[in-house]
Amino acid sequence: MSLRMTLATSLHAPQDEIGCDIIKIGNLVSKKDKFVKRRQRLIGPNGATLKSIELLTDCYVLVQGNTVAALGPYKGLQQVRDIVLDTMNNVHPIYNIKALMIKRELMKDPKLANEDWSRFLPKFKNKNISKRKQPKVKKPKKEYTPFPPSQPESKIDKQLASGEYFLSKEQKQARKQQERNAKQSEAAKKQEERRNQDFIPPTEDGPSTSRKRPADEDSKKLDVKALKAKVAKANKKMKTS
Repeated sequence: MSLRMTLATSLHAPQDEIGCDIIKIGNLVSKKDKFVKRRQRLIGPNGATLKSIELLTDCYVLVQGNTVAALGPYKGLQQVRDIVLDTMNNVHPIYNIKALMIKRELMKDPKLANEDWSRFLPKFKNKNISKRKQPKVKKPKKEYTPFPPSQPESKIDKQLASGEYFLSKEQKQARKQQERNAKQSEAAKKQEERRNQDFIPPTEDGPSTSRKRPADEDSKKLDVKALKAKVAKANKKMKTS
């Protein structure tokens, strides 16, 4: 009665086969927004989810504030507690409702009374997909080695390897000067090559081959002969006429 149950339902509590269970859900979720959403998920649109839980468990369920009160047979109370705790742990109640519906149909078959029903029940996997954008180019991970990487050579180690460490200051300066002169000479050569490229004449197409000329001359000769023949024919026709 303190949880706003009706008088008709609360009168069934003293019976031997009926019990009452009060489930505290206020401390199961840390954030208030998530708590309100999951509690509303338990009730469902227009109380449809809560009504289906009552029909399948034969219990009267009341969601009020930070508690869920249930009144009914002991087996149904255990089922209601499981559904409520799973819902507050981010498991949708429709999964448990579907499992209860399958169990109710299996109970009607006497052949399956002593068999395992796990193969008939649906198996749902929790998929927590991260919303973080994945990079387009992923760097391959290096193979794990228990040994630490070798330390990089210091400046003194490099000088010892090249023999520069044992040189005097004058010798070091002379060596640096030689390197500078070599770099300057290479740069000067490259600059001269770039400047000389402007004075290089472009490649021209060569004259036509000698084989083509006699063919052209032969064609001209043939044209002249044809003209002479035409003129001769024309003269003969004029004489005969």
